[in-house]
Amino acid sequence: MLDRSIADLSGSFNRKEVKGVIYWYWQFRDLAGRNHQVYLGPDDERLRELIGLRSEGKSHGHDGLARLASACTSLGCLNVTPQHFKVINRLSEHGFFNAGGVLIGTHAFIAMGNMLGVRWTGGWKTNDIDFAHAGKNVSLALPTNTESDVHDAITSLQMGLLPVKSIASGAGATYLNSKGGEMRIDLLTTAGRSDAVYRHEPLKVNLQPLKFMEFSREKIAQTAVISGEHALMVNIPSPVRYALHKLVVMAEREEAFRTKIQKDAGQVAAIVSHALERSPYALHEAAEDIMGRGKGWRSRIAEGTRLLAQHHPSIAGQLTMVLELAGASRPRAPRRQPPTNAP
Repeated sequence: MLDRSIADLSGSFNRKEVKGVIYWYWQFRDLAGRNHQVYLGPDDERLRELIGLRSEGKSHGHDGLARLASACTSLGCLNVTPQHFKVINRLSEHGFFNAGGVLIGTHAFIAMGNMLGVRWTGGWKTNDIDFAHAGKNVSLALPTNTESDVHDAITSLQMGLLPVKSIASGAGATYLNSKGGEMRIDLLTTAGRSDAVYRHEPLKVNLQPLKFMEFSREKIAQTAVISGEHALMVNIPSPVRYALHKLVVMAEREEAFRTKIQKDAGQVAAIVSHALERSPYALHEAAEDIMGRGKGWRSRIAEGTRLLAQHHPSIAGQLTMVLELAGASRPRAPRRQPPTNAP
């Protein structure tokens, strides 16, 4: 573990001279992007020593993180591409993850493998970067009242990423490269009464509600995303809940996106295979939860498992037994007794 010090703080020392006297301030940006200055005092030996420690620690800290990230890569950890890491890192700098944001999709899957100590052999190539937030819903594990300007974070990258617009609904919750690149950013949230895109003011961005997402938004984990000599901490879904939610996603895929099912199935199979061997209780607990959420959930899980069997029949068979056991053990509503005649 790397030691943390003043070198890890976001901000910088600022020097001001007033009537021949030097004063020092600490300048930083808050999560909303506003600049602040904190008065530290007149120039003296104590402050100069503190400034020197930050300057020295900054270089040592960077070298230590670079060595650690490089070591992780050499030991087999998967990396995200530098271009994608740049996007994730910029949202992190703007406080998205502190504000309850979660990295989902394939980049979360990559981070899960590193967290679990396994190297995925497939299902991790993508041009999409997916993020989620609780939006209007209450987050069960993370604060959601912190502000973050996500739109400014994305556009400040100067990578040509702009929100998709339509005549019917206006600005959307998807960012595409206006210069013709293949990168795509989707900003999602759990669905409420409406599936329409809505403006989330604390994040200064639009979010697209998605049905059934609340399952993977519960029990969030934290881990590192790695790219070359760089790494940062992000929030990701619990791996087993991510896998079971993917079954629902597979069942919900429209015909135009059916080509993604093979990749979905590969991710589900990889996580379930690991869970069956290393954490069967966690898998059974998540299965009990999802099977107890109603008929609509169970029908989609059944369809997703059928699709999984087309690509990974052995894993699908083992998962079916787990799901059937979980369904049998879930609490059932008491049977209504017929009314009895009064004596």
